[in-house]
Amino acid sequence: MLRIGVGMRDAPEDPDALAERYVNLGYNAAVWPRNPNLDEPERVKALQTAFEKRDVLIAEVGAWCNIISPDEEECGKNIDYVCDRLALADEVGACCCVDFLGGREPGIPWSEHPDNFTDETFDLCVETVRSIIDRVKPTRTRFTIETMQCIIPDNVDSYVDLFNAVDRPQFAVHVDPANLILTPRMIANTGALIRNYFDRLGSWIVSCHAKDLIVHPKLALHIDEVRPGLGRMDYRTYLKEIDKLDREVPLILEHLDTMEEYGKAREFILSQVE
Repeated sequence: MLRIGVGMRDAPEDPDALAERYVNLGYNAAVWPRNPNLDEPERVKALQTAFEKRDVLIAEVGAWCNIISPDEEECGKNIDYVCDRLALADEVGACCCVDFLGGREPGIPWSEHPDNFTDETFDLCVETVRSIIDRVKPTRTRFTIETMQCIIPDNVDSYVDLFNAVDRPQFAVHVDPANLILTPRMIANTGALIRNYFDRLGSWIVSCHAKDLIVHPKLALHIDEVRPGLGRMDYRTYLKEIDKLDREVPLILEHLDTMEEYGKAREFILSQVE
């Protein structure tokens, strides 16, 4: 069964109303909202129960902040926040807590910077991921890092290197093929890129994102995100690779402006299931 979900916009605060909205809109996986957090244990339990009652899988708890910033104060606050989110993911049994590693420019989460890909930065990334996992010690969830074009990991090779270097059973892999696209040559054959990702990292994949891309006929190169179905992402291959996994791995739609747009994306993806 395909688990497809979304981060709910204009989400009701009532746990049962929120979980029911997921079901009514045709989703069976969810992104945990920004609130509640662990400082509201009764609300956390109520929302977890509401999802479980309706068979809505908690796909991920997002963290989304720069955990390798050279600004020590910023970096420390961000790491504390990520640890809290990972602990929350563990409490509610989410598939993962997901973050990006960040970059070496203070105040900007993922900007291009010449130091982002140095050996020193790679070592920092490894130690930072280890420290977060070792501090929280999750038992029911995994910590994952999303690929990004301008920061580690930016391709399959760098994710394999990162995964092997971290060497923690609580570390797992997140998939977002759109974030691997750097050139028109790559977007021309996304199926091959997706198959390579799953061939090399499939054993450790726990969650996926769904976006699409188009190349504009402009100089210099312009690549933009679009709704799934409006670009060149090979969703038939993507869904086949997810289906081959021996466990439920959710597919989360993101970055659209309205629930109506999400609904159209959902309908397209379901139309690609074979």
